[in-house]
Formats: sequence, structure tokens, C-alpha cells
Amino acid sequence: MDLSDGYIDVPSGKVAVIVTSLEMLGAPPVRPDPPTAGWQLASMPKPDLDWFREVFRRVGTDWLWFSRLVLSDPELRAVIHDPAVEVYALVQDGRDMGLLELDFREPGACELSFFGVVPSAVGTGAGRWLMNRAQEIAWARPIRRFWLHTCTADHPGALGFYLRSGFRAFRRQIEIADDPRLTGHLPRSAAPLTPLLRPEVVR
Repeated sequence: MDLSDGYIDVPSGKVAVIVTSLEMLGAPPVRPDPPTAGWQLASMPKPDLDWFREVFRRVGTDWLWFSRLVLSDPELRAVIHDPAVEVYALVQDGRDMGLLELDFREPGACELSFFGVVPSAVGTGAGRWLMNRAQEIAWARPIRRFWLHTCTADHPGALGFYLRSGFRAFRRQIEIADDPRLTGHLPRSAAPLTPLLRPEVVR
């Protein structure tokens, strides 16, 4: 691929995002929890696959989350049932309102694989509360690095949120993939801020 300055065409039927990777190399200063709204963190050991996909969709459809939706049952099970991968639900009034996945498979490191709350919980402080729990769990382990990646299809405030949480950006990439709205993994109405490039209309 030509990496010189200028424009790079995205093939029809594909979606392109800019991915920013971030990390912290030590536990950050403790940030106070927002006023409580009855949130609880529920550990989900070996979560049911249908449950995981349902919460994944509820949290991520607006932001074009699809990477786990394209996995077969054995592929998904191999990840989220791995003893070194921990899945949690953010629960409020008995309802699952957020998803947290921590991946400890790399020695000395933890990846914040998936983190998010459902649209109705955005702006309520639930994300800050969930991030505080994520940091507590991660840094209670013998790790030297806590990292994640986000992209331009995510919530517009996501990158700033992660920076305020103590992460620093260290890498930027362009990811091109099949548009999940055209493959049937997400509805056509998903991620309205990311236009569809339908093969039949691209000139």
C-alpha cells in the first residue's frame, strides 16, 4: 500500500477506521467514583455465547463493533472461555448495562479487549465507574502494562476518555475490513455516522 501523503481509496463494501493504541505502564492515580447509581460488577466465568453476543451488540452496534460477531462458536468460545480472559457485566437494577473484557494471556500485560456501556448509560458516569473497576482488577495482578485500542468508529468521546483515565497513545493504524452491515452481522441501520459504501452505488 502506498503510504505517501494523500488519499487512499477504500474498496466498495469495506469500512475503514483509524485505530489508536494506548497504554499505561503503571497504575494511575485513583480517580473518585461518580455518584453511585446502583451499579454492580458481575463476573461472568465461561459466559454463555448467546449472552455475550447479545450484550456485545447492545453496547457496540452504534459504534460498529463486529469483530466478535464474525467468529464461529468454537472460535468465540476459545477466547472468552480461556482461563486468562475475564468477562464482566455492568449491572444496574438487574439489567446488563455494560461489558468489560480483560485479557491476561500475555505475561506481564493486560489488554482491555472490550469496554463499553449501552447507549442509555452513556453520560451517566457508568463508564467512569466501570473504568475504575477495570483498573483495580488489572493492577491487582502482576502486570507491567495495561493497554487497549480504540478507533474512529467508536464514541466520539472515547479517545479523550481513555487519555483522561491515564492511558497514553503509542500507535496509529488504518484498519480496513468487510462492512458488517453488508455481511449481515449488523443491521443496515447500525453506526449511522459511518456511511455505507455499497458496491452497487460506488462509482
